[in-house]
Amino acid sequence: MAAPMCCLRTVIRGCQRHLVKQAGVISPASAIINRSWVAVRFYAAEPAVNRKVIKAKKTSKESGTKGQAAEKTKDTSGRKGPGFIASQPSDDVYIVRYYPRPTFEPETAIEMLKTFQKLDFTSPVQAVFAELKLDMKLEKKSKVDPFVGYLQLPFPFVTELNKVLVFTENAEAAETAKQNGAAIVGGIELIPQVLNDEVNADFYIATPDIIAKLNVLKNKLRKKFPKSKRGSVGNDVANMIKIFETSHEYMVERECLVQTKIARLNMPSEHIAANLEALVKDVCKYKPLSFGPFVESVLISSATSEALYINCQKFFPQVVETINEE
Repeated sequence: MAAPMCCLRTVIRGCQRHLVKQAGVISPASAIINRSWVAVRFYAAEPAVNRKVIKAKKTSKESGTKGQAAEKTKDTSGRKGPGFIASQPSDDVYIVRYYPRPTFEPETAIEMLKTFQKLDFTSPVQAVFAELKLDMKLEKKSKVDPFVGYLQLPFPFVTELNKVLVFTENAEAAETAKQNGAAIVGGIELIPQVLNDEVNADFYIATPDIIAKLNVLKNKLRKKFPKSKRGSVGNDVANMIKIFETSHEYMVERECLVQTKIARLNMPSEHIAANLEALVKDVCKYKPLSFGPFVESVLISSATSEALYINCQKFFPQVVETINEE
């Protein structure tokens, strides 16, 4: 009997809830019954309008904060370049890799090298090196071919003269070469000795009458092989010996770099700067001025110091504009 009565009560309650929903009237009894069926909210939801206003305020506040931070960190001293945080540091102690390398005037850089030597207690009689990075591009896909240059430095730093070998079959030219200080003078009999490394020299010069017979030495001598465009082939043997005995040789390596000694650190700063200027001007002769600057950057260093970037704009040759007068 108890089970049918429970089922009856359940049915009556269901019917009562259905009738209350249709009539829209809530009685005290039905309120108690419906309380278990209505979802209970334990928090207050803010209106949609208020949400939009608050979101707009937050956005404007964040943008204002970012704008202020950008103004604070804005670099007004120039381009800082990729990978750097500023164009120059604001303190005298900083992490080098975060800032571009500073550029100095030649005289300032030379004095800094002398100061480094004194602070490091190294020998003052050490070599000063220059490294020039070149722009080898010409029009379209053509490039400047790697070359070997010979330079007469205004202030030589080497005490010993270069060893010069003269190829000639002319007896008179051979006698002139010996009188003017040539280390080795001979004809085609010297070819096997050069190939077998029995004879070596700093420079090789030749007279036009024998140059065709020296082709077997091209692979051996490579860039030192006598050529007329380098001034190492000619009939004026005395003048060629005089030039090459005191010449400073440099060459383009790794397609676009010239790395060579230019002086010794114990030389006066003016002499070191003059030798550097002579090198830059001589290198610039190998590319026409119409294609723009040939030298992209210049580094100077000593044997025991770091390298310093220097500004060599004043050493570059200038294009002279000619005005035709009618």
